[in-house]
Amino acid sequence: MLTEFSKGTTILVDKPLNWTSFDVVNKLRWHLRKRLDVKKLKVGHAGTLDPLATGLLVLCIGKHTKLINDLMVGEKTYTGTILLGKTTPSYDLETEFNEEFPTEHITEKLMEEARLSFLGEQQQTPPIFSAKKIDGRRAYELAREGQEVKMRINTVTIHSFSIDTSNFPEVKFEITCSKGTYIRSIANDFGQKLNSGGTLIKLRRTKSGEQDIKDAKTVEEWINFIESAEL
Repeated sequence: MLTEFSKGTTILVDKPLNWTSFDVVNKLRWHLRKRLDVKKLKVGHAGTLDPLATGLLVLCIGKHTKLINDLMVGEKTYTGTILLGKTTPSYDLETEFNEEFPTEHITEKLMEEARLSFLGEQQQTPPIFSAKKIDGRRAYELAREGQEVKMRINTVTIHSFSIDTSNFPEVKFEITCSKGTYIRSIANDFGQKLNSGGTLIKLRRTKSGEQDIKDAKTVEEWINFIESAEL
């Protein structure tokens, strides 16, 4: 019954392309509040997805918002595509390509060596176009204003990293990593390790802790459920 949602529950959403995580929260909270006829309802997400990423977004409703920090600490799994030979300031397609690099020298052996070098604990610099806070402001806000942004290095762990190079210079991948890992930075670093450039052109989160995308519903499916479920 839908009234259970207001007491506390966790739902899995397949976030669409070009939506922010907050867009999803805001949309479903509006429909829930309207259907339940309540003025306030706590809804939060356990782990942001960039607008250009799709896939698993864990939403906590009501008392389950207290579980957000616990749900965020688990491993994450992503699939996606890296384009070699080009870079952007944001490391993905949020910004325009700004540099091109040769790819003719890149061999299967080089790509395999680069892949292996990512496994285990890593020191990673987040993208300047990220939601990390610097002196109370988001890094991407400062970057868009043209201000110099210095990002703190984070320690992350890459548990597994597989690649498919059959459509070179596009490289498909699947990666399982610790909380706080920026896949855009991995795309950029992967290109650098090949003495070239790399841009993340596609990203999808498939797992977050024990949660799996196969158990998720689209935003439209959740809205239909909210509208039709018994109160």
